[in-house]
Amino acid sequence: MAGPASTNPPEIKSRIGAILRATSGNFLEQFDFFLFGFYAAAIGKAFFPSSNETASLLNTFGVFWLGALMRPVGAIVLGAYIDRIGRRQGLIVTLGIMAFGTVVIAFCPSYATIGIAAPIIVLIGRLLQGFSAGVELGGVSVYLAEISTPGNRGFYTSFQSSSQQVAIFVASILGYLLSEVMPADTVAAWGWRIPFFVGCLIIPLIFFLRRTLEETPAFLAMKKHPTAAEVFASALANWRIVILGMMIAVLTTTTFYFVTVYTPTFGKNVLKLSTQDALLVTLLVAVTNFIWNPVGGAVSDRIGRKPVLLTIACLSLVTAYPALHWLVAAPTFGKLLAVEMMFSFYFGVYSGTMLGALVEIVPAHVRTTCFSLAFALAAALFGTFTPFASTWLIEKTGDKASPGFWLMFAAVLGIIAASTVYRGGGKAVTTYDPVAEPVGGH
Repeated sequence: MAGPASTNPPEIKSRIGAILRATSGNFLEQFDFFLFGFYAAAIGKAFFPSSNETASLLNTFGVFWLGALMRPVGAIVLGAYIDRIGRRQGLIVTLGIMAFGTVVIAFCPSYATIGIAAPIIVLIGRLLQGFSAGVELGGVSVYLAEISTPGNRGFYTSFQSSSQQVAIFVASILGYLLSEVMPADTVAAWGWRIPFFVGCLIIPLIFFLRRTLEETPAFLAMKKHPTAAEVFASALANWRIVILGMMIAVLTTTTFYFVTVYTPTFGKNVLKLSTQDALLVTLLVAVTNFIWNPVGGAVSDRIGRKPVLLTIACLSLVTAYPALHWLVAAPTFGKLLAVEMMFSFYFGVYSGTMLGALVEIVPAHVRTTCFSLAFALAAALFGTFTPFASTWLIEKTGDKASPGFWLMFAAVLGIIAASTVYRGGGKAVTTYDPVAEPVGGH
């Protein structure tokens, strides 16, 4: 264990500045993730060529998912590091790994140039990104929770997710402009790399912001910091709350990847709408996602996490498939926008609430590890699998609205988990270790 901490740890100088610095890394993570999904067809042709377009697309989404399977590994390894060393240093390390993976994918030659080495290099880049992303969201959410003012934890943590929407917005604009100034064939051949290069150019700025990040007073005030072995042991002892946390987070991850990463492909390849229409819808979704996240967090600070989580999960359960069925019957830009706005509302309000809830139900002394592991499992097993699952369901059933079943399944998991965690009332029932520090909240 580390020695005694300062009895009077310094306060954060500027909470707005701290939020900006902490969430800057989320921008890079989600910027690259969205581009990988949006340009999935072009990436498939460049690195996973096949005579069958669906097979090529499935290969691309498969690599996208395989990278996500590294998230739980990153959550455990890097989460233990952050819980032991500190929030600030850990977030700088995760950014470095994420940045390297981004550069690898952006500059990797195509299959036509270097053969089988191309998909292997891209896979390595995705594995590095997944490893880093496994703790990025958890590390940032914990940081925001620990600098929050009393009674506003949900509102503060919601900006973790809101910051990702800025990345979606910027990436959508770049994609839209690219489709306007370049022929579709040129974009598919090499133009898709341009937004990735832009992402590489902003890496130095994000590093500067992260390096000026202050450590949280809550971490500095801890009397002892667990060793890596103690973190692993505590995470194992609390496996039930980690699984329940994962189930609560599933609806967030599946809905998010559907409305952002998969929607452009869904709009172009399935609904046969124009690239510009699909991008414009995604851009508007990013705007509304940004708005609804803090709204959800603030509302849950006032009325509790349980009613918000259950209300949104139930609404998603009963409307996901009917809404998509209505859309695919006669696809138009207006109908796609209406359906995506509905899912955006579900995602934003639920996500803003879920982040605060997840911080509160995990043990404080291993907060980053358990939070990150729960969310990483949700993202790896369900969220990032959404584009693959949606493509596969449509291919096997012939029903273009079948991705709705995947979203309904996620809603059921959320209902079960929230009802279990908050059984008997609004207070969360957790499985803390005796040595864990209590975490307040609804």
